[in-house]
Formats: sequence, structure tokens, C-alpha cells
Amino acid sequence: MSASLPVATPAAPPADTALPAAKRDIAPLLLVPALMLAALPFCGSFPTWVTLTVAGLAMGMMIFIMASGLTLVFGLMSVLNFGHGAFVSVGAFTATLVLLPMRGWLEMDSLLINLGVLALAVTVAMLATALMGWAFERLIIKPVYGQHLKQILITMGGMIVAEQLIHVIWGAETIALPLPTALRGAILMGDAAIEKYRLVAVVVGLVVFVAMFLTLNRTKIGLLIRAGVENGEMVEALGYRIRRLFVAVFAAGSALAGLGGVLWGLYKETLSAAMGGEMMVMIFIVIIIGGLGSVGGCFIGALLMALVANYAGFLAPKVALVSNIILMIAVLLWRPAGLYSKMRG
Repeated sequence: MSASLPVATPAAPPADTALPAAKRDIAPLLLVPALMLAALPFCGSFPTWVTLTVAGLAMGMMIFIMASGLTLVFGLMSVLNFGHGAFVSVGAFTATLVLLPMRGWLEMDSLLINLGVLALAVTVAMLATALMGWAFERLIIKPVYGQHLKQILITMGGMIVAEQLIHVIWGAETIALPLPTALRGAILMGDAAIEKYRLVAVVVGLVVFVAMFLTLNRTKIGLLIRAGVENGEMVEALGYRIRRLFVAVFAAGSALAGLGGVLWGLYKETLSAAMGGEMMVMIFIVIIIGGLGSVGGCFIGALLMALVANYAGFLAPKVALVSNIILMIAVLLWRPAGLYSKMRG
């Protein structure tokens, strides 16, 4: 009888061996610069391309600010909040409680004073919409967790009620909201004219994105949010009150919508109660393109949509009307789940 041969066993890796780093998906990150470069030959001149690009980036940043709160809420709470537009409208109208009485300050040709008044208006708007978001979650969202059809119906009803309350408080007429004096006009960079307010919108959008990215990836709260997305029950089992975190995230998302509403109202220079509802189509397209629940995907999706709309509006105005839908179809044919999956972008 022959002796059995010894079976070699693989050596265990040392205990201090680092785990392999997750492979970073950079393909979506290249879409925005690729689109910008692809549009350059068709714009006729470099100054025209610069003007269109900055305008598209500014528009995209404002849409991102409005959409980021909703995608964060969906990623953490799996809530389809079709009433998110109400926070956009309420934020814009609440800002008028500061901007209209202090119009004289806004007409001063002083950038510091103008920005100070805007900062005060934005703070009031964000506090009001955060409080409204807290009440909305407690009274309307809480009873329908896990029931998406009921969430859609009840949140749409909440938005209709909010629009009617705006009519009651501020009236049914549109409200003019002119830009502060220091932010009117454009800066000339060679032959390219870049509107001052759009530069401010780009800066604010970048600050919001960086703040959200650092919060989600470099803080304990961000770690809990990401863990809650992956396995909320485990986070609860470790002793953390995930429901309280849900409410805080919902209020923060509502405050961001209020900030976006103020920026968008100044961008359009007019306010109407229906402005939030009108924005919801663009907001949901951005969220679908970016991937439900992904803040990074939402950021890229907002920039892509705004740039495509601006370039198409200049090159082929009729196509611009459906450019958002064409972009969404193209992205979903490439990646059916969007650019990034939940909270991973």
C-alpha cells in the first residue's frame, strides 16, 4: 500500500498585510472634460465656448445643490420624496423676507455688503427649510417608510399644499428678485464675457460638493451614513440611533434645497410658487443619470445635463428641448444603474 503524498497548503499572508485597494471607477469622471473638449470645435470661437461652458457649469452647480439633498435622502432612507420641490420654492420665498426689506443694501455698489446680505438671506432660507424638512419627515414621511407608492402620492400632495400656502402668504403673483448691484454684469476674459453671478454660483456649488464629500468620507457621521446605507440594522445593533440620523439627513437635504432655491431664484430673477415643481423633472433626471443615492454621480450628472443643454441650445435649439432625455437614455444604455451605484461615487 503506497503512502499518501502530503498536500501542500498555501501559506497564510502575514497579519499586517494590507488589503488590496478597491479599484476606482474613473470612467464617469472623464465625461465632463470630454464633453467640454468635444464641444469646442462646434462653438465657432474660443470665447463663445468659454461663455457657454461657464454658463453650463453654473447652471449645473445650482441643479446639483437642489438635487444632492434628495439623492442623499434616497440613498440613506430609500424615500422617494416627490415633494422635494416644495423646499426649493419655500427657500426662495423665505429669502425675500431678507432681500426685499434690505433692497437698498443690495443696490449699493459694494461686493462685501451685497454678499453679506445674501449670506443672511441664505442662512434664513436654509434654517426655515431645515425646520420644514424636519416637520415633513415626522408628519408625512414617517408613516409611509418602505411603501414607495404611498410615498410618491403623499409627498406630491405635500408639495401641492406647500404651493398653495405660498400663494396664501406671499400672493399668487410672481415676485421680481433682481441681482445685487455688485453681481450684475460680466467679467471680460479676453473676448469672453463671463457673468459675475455665474462665477459665484460655480464657487458655491464647488464648496457644497467638497463639504459633502469630506463629510461623507472623512467624518464619523459620514461613516455612519455610509454604513446605514449598506446595513442599517447592523448600525442599530452597534448602539447608534439610525432613525435620528435619518431625520438629520432629511433636514440637511431640505436645507440644501432651500439654498438651491435662493440661487435659482436670483439666476432667473423672478419667483413663482410653481418653480420647485418645475425643477423636479430636471432633479430626477440628474439623480437617475448619476445613480440613485450617489452624491458624486449626482454632481457629474448635473454638470453633464446643464452643459449638454447649453451647447445644444446654442448649436441646435430644437434639440435642446429634448437634450436631457437623450442624455439620460444614452447614459442608461451604457450603465443601466446610472454612473455610480448607491453612495459609492
